[in-house]
Amino acid sequence: MIALPIVGVSAADLTLRSAELSPQQSLARRIGGADAALSISHMGGPIYQKPDATSYAPVGGYDAYDPSKAHKETSEAVPAVLPAGARSVKDSSAYNKVRTTHGLLDTELRELDTHSPVVAGLITLDRGRLPERTGEVIATNAFLKHSGFHVGSAVTPRGATSAYEIVGAYELPSELKKDELIAPPGTLLGPLDQALRASGGFGMRTQDTYLVTVGGDGFTWNMVKEANAKGVTVLSRAVVLNPPADSEVPLYQQEPREQFESTGSRATEMAALATIVGLAMLEICLLAGPAFAVGARRSRRQLGLVGANGGDRRHIRAIVLSGGLVIGAVSAVVGTVIGVALTVLLRPVLEDQLGNRFGGFDVRPLELAGIALLAVLTGLLAAIVPAITASRQTVLASLTGRRGIRHANRVLPVLGLLAVAGGAAIALYGTTSDMGSTVVAGGSAIAELGIVALTPVLVGLFGRLGRWLPLSPRLALRDAVRNRGRTAPAVAAVLAAVAGTVAVATYEHSRDLQNRHEYVADLPHGTGIFQVTENSGHKEVPALREALAKELPLAQRADVDRVVVGKPSCESYASEPGCGRAEILVPREQRCPLREAENGPASFTPEQAKALRQDWRCKESRHSASHATVVADEKLLAVLAVTDPGSVSALKAGQAVSFDRRNVKDGKVTLRLVTDPEAADAVKPGEDPPGEDKVLPVHQAPDGAEGWGLELVLPPGAAKASGLSTAPFGSYFTLDGTARTEQRQKMEGEIDRMGVEASLRIEAGYQANSDLVLLALTVFAGLVTIGAAGIATGLAQADAEADLKTLAAVGAAPRVRRTLSGFQCGVVALMGVVLGSAAGVLPAAGLRLVQQRELERLYRSGVDMGYMPMDSVPYVPIAVPWETLGWLLIAVPLGAALLAALVTRSNGALARRAAG
Repeated sequence: MIALPIVGVSAADLTLRSAELSPQQSLARRIGGADAALSISHMGGPIYQKPDATSYAPVGGYDAYDPSKAHKETSEAVPAVLPAGARSVKDSSAYNKVRTTHGLLDTELRELDTHSPVVAGLITLDRGRLPERTGEVIATNAFLKHSGFHVGSAVTPRGATSAYEIVGAYELPSELKKDELIAPPGTLLGPLDQALRASGGFGMRTQDTYLVTVGGDGFTWNMVKEANAKGVTVLSRAVVLNPPADSEVPLYQQEPREQFESTGSRATEMAALATIVGLAMLEICLLAGPAFAVGARRSRRQLGLVGANGGDRRHIRAIVLSGGLVIGAVSAVVGTVIGVALTVLLRPVLEDQLGNRFGGFDVRPLELAGIALLAVLTGLLAAIVPAITASRQTVLASLTGRRGIRHANRVLPVLGLLAVAGGAAIALYGTTSDMGSTVVAGGSAIAELGIVALTPVLVGLFGRLGRWLPLSPRLALRDAVRNRGRTAPAVAAVLAAVAGTVAVATYEHSRDLQNRHEYVADLPHGTGIFQVTENSGHKEVPALREALAKELPLAQRADVDRVVVGKPSCESYASEPGCGRAEILVPREQRCPLREAENGPASFTPEQAKALRQDWRCKESRHSASHATVVADEKLLAVLAVTDPGSVSALKAGQAVSFDRRNVKDGKVTLRLVTDPEAADAVKPGEDPPGEDKVLPVHQAPDGAEGWGLELVLPPGAAKASGLSTAPFGSYFTLDGTARTEQRQKMEGEIDRMGVEASLRIEAGYQANSDLVLLALTVFAGLVTIGAAGIATGLAQADAEADLKTLAAVGAAPRVRRTLSGFQCGVVALMGVVLGSAAGVLPAAGLRLVQQRELERLYRSGVDMGYMPMDSVPYVPIAVPWETLGWLLIAVPLGAALLAALVTRSNGALARRAAG
């Protein structure tokens, strides 16, 4: 009973300390053995950065920043800012597709001198050797798993003229699931970029970082500011380990530091963790006390003999207290050893699930000693009340086994009610307090203690349900109610374990619903889009459409074309000289003033901008598409889940369909064919680009119909009647099930085989990351609840041993003993789960209300400044995870009852009659 929570607390302490990276370990994974890592900021000018280089801003702030006037720096500007005598190692990376055994896989390609001492800590070689010459690479274990390759295989990046041999496998300590290849400098990215450009494709966008060693005091803060003045960001070891004062950070002088800090969620998580740990430790006290009481009761004859032979009350108290001290010490040692062993055994599993290696096996002797001391003190404190009770027994009562008359405590329920009311009030106040989560956690803990104090009364209320139960559960419930001294603490222990789990589960489930609400999908769930780039030949599109139907489990496919403006070759190469584009011309009176003004939103006062953001003309779609205008039939509406009958009928009848009412006037839409894109880009705001207009009758889809980034759908007949040239560029589709990674790789392989530039994207919807957490919490609550209920059942059996032997003596069937034990355990578990489920919602609701207050404050500030529309009110739900509660309410008590019935002996030996 004492060792079980100690196992959990010590294992949790060791796991958290081992997973937590020290500043030195974190730097080693980011910059290896270098003094600093330098990279271009791409802001196009001087910047200010945080000391840890996690964020930066242009000098003067974003309000004065104009990207069009910024000069573009390349990574070659980084060596120019290095101090004299500095040595650097270039770390270059770019993304490209790599041919695998299944097809193509998006992979990060990297060039790095892995033999340099500066690289130590960036990667960990698992097997094989490091690359030494051209044509050799090493691959991450994740890449080998996903690609089907192994050490010794030959791998070919898409566009490469030769293959590369995989000579070793490695892992990135902080990114175990990343697909990556590393080659020696100058052997992979440069040749691949040249090959891609020579074949008429686009080159690769390479990100360069310089790992720099300067010696001496390292890369100082003054050196960092000098590099920032030239548009270079710096992650410096010396600065991170010894950060400058806030007064010396220009970024904090320009912007408030709070803008770059996110401590609210961290404080909330720590408050939730503290609440759970506190409830877990409360469980120890609640279970250990009754255990010692029953132990003292079973030893009352021996204690009576001590009194009969001259022992006084202090001797009896010392005997019981010594037992508590010994049990506490043994539990501390056993629990700590098992906790450490579990951490060692489960460490690889945890690391694989998190995708992150621990910093090391960090044993904190003082912390483990403190946890062990807590167990010893708990054992001693839990034995105090039983020791006092046993010492007050008369020698005659101890020797005869009489329990005497016990009266219910009438003060405890009153204190419990006051604690519940006071704790709830404090938690409610915390939702409006500056201390927020801390006050909520404290109030919730007080309320939990109040419920614990009310447990004996609540157990009595449960007893009234016995009249409707069959014989065995009625006997078990009656026994539990009559012996509240051992039932109530066991129920309270289950309550504490379940309350902590329900609190975290409710908080995580509510936050998951919020993230799901804020997620913006590009397409309906399960819908995908395949499209070639504007510089790829359209002749291969039909064959690729057939490959799409062959490789993926398609349910429906809608082929789409684009409008071609210019000479015939523009069908294949839309961006070459002489090729234009088709733009939808918005009527002047229906254009948003915020975008038409010469200086944009700066042309208006904050009040005017705030009002204009609510104007229907300024409403922005949350979705984007590569082409606002497409040519397709009514199948496209079915794929996009547009069920408006009028829109479907319009397309069938050869009429265009618009999804943006700003483009429609008098039932018509104007499509301008821009033949000179450069001249069109040079026009001032509010002016129309030059070109030829095509006025088409159009059906406006209702406001509820979502175009998913599309503004205008032209049926093929209408496009042909208007004299518009078209070219196929892709397909929208829905899946019958899901597409496996092997299927997607095969499709990417078909695209590569045909030599076209194309993309494949499937909307998988919001991907929750808390399912594993909720599952772990449910399993944890189940184990603790079953353990606590089992312990309570054992105490009940020890306390009711005489009754069980009487059942055996009068000839009761063997299954009666098992059934009674099972129901005893199930009743305790059920009462604890019900009360804990109700109690755990309070802290979760309080923490969510704190978050809601913070988000609403930021929202009101944004609305007042005109930066945020009024219809984007923060959505902070408080939702109960009914599925988790269902498992707790049904599976846990049922499992506890079955387990207790299985481990209980069906027959009991009759004890000899005690001497009279």
